[in-house]
Amino acid sequence: MHLYEEIDDSLRAFILAQPVFFVASAPLDPQGHVNVSPKGIAGSLVVLGPHRVAYLDYGGSGAETTAHLLENGRVTLMFAAFHGAPNIVRLYGTGRSVFAGDPDFDELRAQFPVQHNRLRAIIDVAVDRVADSCGKGVPVMAFQHHRDQLTATWAHKETDAASAYWAAKNPVSIDGLPAMPQVPEPVAT
Repeated sequence: MHLYEEIDDSLRAFILAQPVFFVASAPLDPQGHVNVSPKGIAGSLVVLGPHRVAYLDYGGSGAETTAHLLENGRVTLMFAAFHGAPNIVRLYGTGRSVFAGDPDFDELRAQFPVQHNRLRAIIDVAVDRVADSCGKGVPVMAFQHHRDQLTATWAHKETDAASAYWAAKNPVSIDGLPAMPQVPEPVAT
């Protein structure tokens, strides 16, 4: 394992070249569930500086990461090379969910190369530890393409339908932690 002072140009290139990354979070309660979520929509992650990354959070069946961030902020993002030289990079830090009604939402959203409708939130992470490890146990796999079902599904939902879904599916985590506030839906620009 190697520790880095920051996300330098080489690490930034590696991170942005990976078609999938994983987000891990956990509640403070030791009886609570640790959550790991795969993410992989093209253009949905940006490196905002040597100690800051953000990713677009689209509607889904749960809101574990948001609930954990609201409770304690702890989050880790992991990027693994499935092709080329073996490598794993982990970004440890403190995250926050930025919703459409928040003052810095529009400015943060403008940093992303993709603009989709029905975006649930933006996860903004202050990175305090950057480390890599060998990745020699990670399989070599060929990337075919990004799936578009999630963004296509949300693009066709009306604002009321999206809000109703989030209210029904995402108000609390599986451990009962508050997750999703009722916020206005952003409009794609």
